[in-house]
This record gives sequence, structure tokens and C-alpha cells, in this order.
Amino acid sequence: MKRKVYCSLLVLTFILTSFIGAHAASTAKIGFTYIMSGPFSAYGQFAKQGAELAIEEINAAGGINGNKVEGFFEDSTGKADVALRAIRKLVYQDKVDMLIGLDSSGVAKTVVPSIEQMKTPLIITHAATPDVTGSVCNKYTFRISLNLAQNVKAAALLAKETGAKKWTTVGPDYAFGHQSWEYFEKYLKELNPETTFLPKEDVAFPPFKTTDFSAYITKVMSSKPDGVFISLWGGNLIDFVRQASSMGFFNGDFQVLFSLGAATEVLTALGDKMPEGLWVGTRYWFLANDSAKNKSFVDSYFKKYGAYPSYNAHGAYSAVYAYKAAAEKAGSLDKEKIVSALEGLKLEIPTGTIEFRKGDHQAVTDAHWGKTAADTAYPHRILKPVKIFNGQDVTPSVAESGCSM
Repeated sequence: MKRKVYCSLLVLTFILTSFIGAHAASTAKIGFTYIMSGPFSAYGQFAKQGAELAIEEINAAGGINGNKVEGFFEDSTGKADVALRAIRKLVYQDKVDMLIGLDSSGVAKTVVPSIEQMKTPLIITHAATPDVTGSVCNKYTFRISLNLAQNVKAAALLAKETGAKKWTTVGPDYAFGHQSWEYFEKYLKELNPETTFLPKEDVAFPPFKTTDFSAYITKVMSSKPDGVFISLWGGNLIDFVRQASSMGFFNGDFQVLFSLGAATEVLTALGDKMPEGLWVGTRYWFLANDSAKNKSFVDSYFKKYGAYPSYNAHGAYSAVYAYKAAAEKAGSLDKEKIVSALEGLKLEIPTGTIEFRKGDHQAVTDAHWGKTAADTAYPHRILKPVKIFNGQDVTPSVAESGCSM
């Protein structure tokens, strides 16, 4: 009797183990890390919505190679050490097959060197420092969104057209702000050697936690520039615009370019408080492309969330589909095969057709800029006109990127 019970238990154990193993093998796990709390949490929430929409669509269509897709979301809080712990949890505890995310350039520069040790592919959808597909690049790290150099090259092309000769900047006091200004100086000087730039002691780099920008606004206005290049983003940018408007900043005789002023999160928060007629940039603009793929994405997103997709929603959504395309190309969820399949992958996403370059894993993608304008059909400012810069024209060469795999 005891022997029969023992044999029955062995059989049951075998069946359960087989079932669990089969279930595990039938799931493609994607780990996401974004800022999900604090003053910049809107970026993470939009990204999560984009990711969830993509997962929902893919599962409804049969999954990835027949595998159901499951998303795991972690909060980076915008801090490098927290983000690194979150990613390690996703890789070693949740055992994800793919990583997607990262908002801050500072966070990305800390996290990316560790990705090679984890041997898990990562697609960055927001953090813009060129370094992660440049000086600290590695075989497992890819970026689907515009990097800082691409977006700033477009800004420099616009700045040249304005005719402004003396430029200054306002940017966050960390890698993103400083690198934005360095690239702006470099590209605009190449385009117009007569351009001048205020010295470092005269430009404004407010700390990331700044909420009162009045001193910086006064400093910039007092310098009497012809143009101001502003790389603030998120809550910093929202606070800056509100305070600058009340101080007459936008009534000045200088040109103003916001490198990320067309982020839907910013436009939604500011509403009609965003001045009209300002040049603003973004990594994706929902009205810029009339392709069937973009229309479907915008319609589906609006139907599900009652809002228009931001570049963060677009980045996460597109990264999930990039993973799907790579897995189907590889015919596998194996991490090493996914890396190989992503290299050189061409893919149509809502913003247009992109390609992950083999040399540095940076996506060659178009840059969108436009002038802020009021339109009663939308609850926030839109871009009119929209200016699209071809990805090939604004993307530095692999040699310029400094990447060595």
C-alpha cells in the first residue's frame, strides 16, 4: 500500500513539474524599469500604458512565437542605485527574457555597464545620453528612441534658420543638460561659424531638484541673448514655463528652443499656459505621421486611455514590438539569439521605419520639432507646423559615437 502511494506521488510530482515547466516555457517575460513615483512619474506611467497596450495586442494575436507575453514593472524612482537593484530583481528573481526602459541619462550611464554582466538584452526607450550607445556601449544594450545628439542636431539646424547669433542655455545640472549644451555648441558652430555662445559662468544649469527658477530666469534675461536653448524636461520644464511666463521671459526679443518641450506630459500639464509660437522638440509626435500603423496606435491608445500618446508611451510600445520582431526573426526567445536578431533589425513603428545599427545599436530614427499652437480639437497645444528631420541626416556616424563593442 505504501509503495502504491509513493508511486502515485512520484507520478503526480512528475505531472506537476511537467505542467509548470511547460507553462514557464510558454511565457515571454519582459521586465520594465521606469520612474513610477515622484514628480517625474508621469513619464513612467505613460510608458507603462504604451507597454501594456502592446502586450495586450500581441497576446490577442497569438503572442510571440506562440508564447504569451507577460510584463513585470519596477520603479527606478529616477535613482541609479534603485534602478540597478530593480533590474537585478527582474533578471535574477523574475527571470525576464528582455529588459525595456530607463528614463534618466544619469541612471542609464550607471546601469548599462552592468547589463553586459547580466547577459540580458535591454532596449532603452527614453534616456538620451549618447554614451550608452557610445563610450559605454555593449552588445546587450540597444536604444529605440532618439538620443541627445540626434535631437540636438535637429535643434541646431533650426537655430541656424532663426538667424540668432548669440546663444545661452538653461538645462538640468547633470549629464543630460551639460551634454545637450555641448552638442548644441558643436553642431551650431559647424553650421554657422559666426555664432557665439555665452561662457559657462553665464549660462544656467539648475540642480535637478530645483522648483524655483526665478534666479536662473533673471540671469538668462539679463545676459541679453539672441537665442536660448532649453533642455529642461518633466516637472522642471513645467515649473520653468509657468514661472518664466509670469516674469515676461517669452515676451523678450530672443528665440527660444525647447529640446523636449513637445512631450505630451508637459503639454498636458501646462494646457493653455504653454505659450504659442515656440519651437519645441520631441522623440515622437502623434500627429506627424499619417501611416496606418501610427493611426492605429493613436486610435487604440486614445480608446484605451482617453489621451494622446506621448513619446514615452510610443517608446515602450515600439520596444515591445521590436522584441517581438527580433524573436520571430530568431525563431527563439534565447537571449543571445535575440541580441543577434536585434542587430541591424529594420522595423516599422508608429513614428516610421527605424533600424538598429550594428555598430552601436542606436536606432536611426526621425526627429520631430514644431511650433506650439492652439487648436480647439485638442486639450493641449499641438505642433503647427511640424518639421521632420530625416534620421540619416541627424544621426552621427558610428565612428563619431565612440562605441567599440
